[in-house]
Amino acid sequence: MSADLFDIIVIGAGPGGCATAARISEARPDWRVALVETGPAKGNALVSAPAGIVGLVGRRNRHNYAYETVPQRDLNDRRGFQPRGRGVGGSSLINAMIYIRGQPEDYDGWAAAGCTGWGWDDVLPLFLRAEDNHRGADAFHGTGGPLHVDDLWTDVALTGDFLTAAKQAGYPPNGDFNGRTQEGFGTYQLFQKGGRRFDAGTAYIHTRRGPNLRLLPETQALRLTFENGRVTGVEVRHRGQTHMIFARREVVLAGGAFGTPQLLMLSGIGPEEHLRQHGIAVVADRQAVGANLQDHLDHISSRLVRGGGVIGTTPVGAIPLLRGLLPYLQGKRGNLSSNFAEAGGFVRSSPAVDRPDLQFHFTIGLVENHARRIILKTGISLHVCVLRPASRGTVRLATADPTGALLIDPCYLSDAGDLQTLVKGVRIAEHILRQPALEQHKGRPFRALDPQDDAAIEASIRAHADTIYHPVGTCRMGSDAASVVDPELRVRGVTGLRIADASIMPTIVSGNTQAPSAMIGERAADLILRSARKQDAA
Repeated sequence: MSADLFDIIVIGAGPGGCATAARISEARPDWRVALVETGPAKGNALVSAPAGIVGLVGRRNRHNYAYETVPQRDLNDRRGFQPRGRGVGGSSLINAMIYIRGQPEDYDGWAAAGCTGWGWDDVLPLFLRAEDNHRGADAFHGTGGPLHVDDLWTDVALTGDFLTAAKQAGYPPNGDFNGRTQEGFGTYQLFQKGGRRFDAGTAYIHTRRGPNLRLLPETQALRLTFENGRVTGVEVRHRGQTHMIFARREVVLAGGAFGTPQLLMLSGIGPEEHLRQHGIAVVADRQAVGANLQDHLDHISSRLVRGGGVIGTTPVGAIPLLRGLLPYLQGKRGNLSSNFAEAGGFVRSSPAVDRPDLQFHFTIGLVENHARRIILKTGISLHVCVLRPASRGTVRLATADPTGALLIDPCYLSDAGDLQTLVKGVRIAEHILRQPALEQHKGRPFRALDPQDDAAIEASIRAHADTIYHPVGTCRMGSDAASVVDPELRVRGVTGLRIADASIMPTIVSGNTQAPSAMIGERAADLILRSARKQDAA
C-alpha cells in the first residue's frame, strides 16, 4: 500500500461503516472510497454457521477483540467482558444475528432532544431501505435491501415450550417485534440467508462492492491528520509498514462505541486534561468524547434440562449437534443453523411503565460467563436486561499506543433505579421458567433463586450479571455545543470528519443494536451525498 488519495475514507467496517461505504460508492461511481478495517476481509467457518457463535464470542480470536472492563464497583468489583467484532462486518460477525430496531419512542426522544431528522418517521424509511425481509414487504418491512432477514431455520421443541410458558405466565405472543408493537414473546428474526449468517460485510461489501470501493483489511488506523483544523486523512499501519492515505472530501469514523472515541483521542480530539496525561497534542478539547457510555446489563436464570433439542458439552448435549451436521451440510438446516438465542420477548416491568423496559433472550443451552466456562451439563437459560438504563460510563485511553488497552467503565448499576428494574426482570424470568410447559421437563435450577427474595436476586445480579453486548453512546449526537457530533453527524471542533456508528446514540435503543447501527450508516451516506451536492452546486 502506498500513499493514496480517496474522496471518502471510512474507518471501521462494522454495520455502520459497511453501510456508509457501500451506499456512497454506489451513488457516486466517480468517487474513490476506501474502507479501512483492522481485522480480516472475510470470516472463517465459525462465522458462517450461526451456531459458531459459541466458539467466537467468549474468547479472543481473529474476529473478537475480547475487551474487559475496569472493575465494576456495583458488581462486586468484577471485571466485565466486552466482546467486539474484528473484521469486515464488525460485531455482526460474532453476534446472535437478532434483528431488532428498537421502539419508535427511542428515536422520537432523540428528535425531541434536538437531533433533528432522527425521529421515527425519519428513520423508518432507512430501516425499510436496508431490509430484505423473507416475509415480504409491508408498512413495517422492506424487500430488496442489502440486509437479508429471515425466520429461524430450526425447530427446537424447547423453544416452543418456552413460548407456551410465557403465555401461561400471562404475557401475550408477538409474531413480529419490528411490527406494530414490540411487546410480547416470540421467536426472533435473524440476519441470515439460507441458514447461514448474513453479516454486514457480506450484505454491503462482498456481494455489492464496485470497482471504486477499495477495501483495506488488516490495516490499523493510527491517527487522523489535520491541516488548518480540517481532517485530511489517516495514518495507517499495514503489515508492519506505516502509510498515509488522504481524503479529498471527508473522513468517516465507524469503529464503534470503543474504537471511535479511541481514535478521536489518539488524534487529539477529546478531554484536554486526559489527552495531555498521555502526551497527546490537543487539536480540539471535546469533554464528551468517551463519555455517555450506555449498555444493556444482563442477568441469566438457568435450568438443568435434558432432551427437547437442548445443546451442551455432554454426550447427550452433543447429540443435537451431531444429528444436525448432515442437514446443515445438505441444506443449512438443523441445529447448526441455530443462533442459540432463538426466542425472547419485551415486557413492562410494572403496569405503571408505558412501554417495554425489559428484554428477554431464551437460549437452548446453559450459558455461563459468556460461554467461557465449560458446563458439563445440559440446560436452558433465560436472559433479561434493562432496556433503557440510566447508568452512564466512560471509555478512556490506558496508553497512547493505538494497539494498547482501553479503560472501559460502563458504571453498571451506578443508578439505583437500574438495579430495581433488573430485580423485577429476574422475578419475571423465574416466574416464566416455573410454568407447566417447562416444568414438564423436570428441570432443576442451575443456581437456586427464590423469585420472592429480592435480596437474593440482588446478590445474584451483583455476582453474575454482565453485558448482553450493546455498548453505545460514547460520541453523543446533539444540537447542544457540548455534544460530540451534530445531527448531521459532523464532529464538532474540526471539519471534514463525521461518525457513523452506535457511538453517536444520545440514548440507547430498546433492543439489539446491529440494525440501528446499519441505519446510522445509511443515514450518514445520505448526509454526505447531500452535502456534496450542495458544495458542487455552489
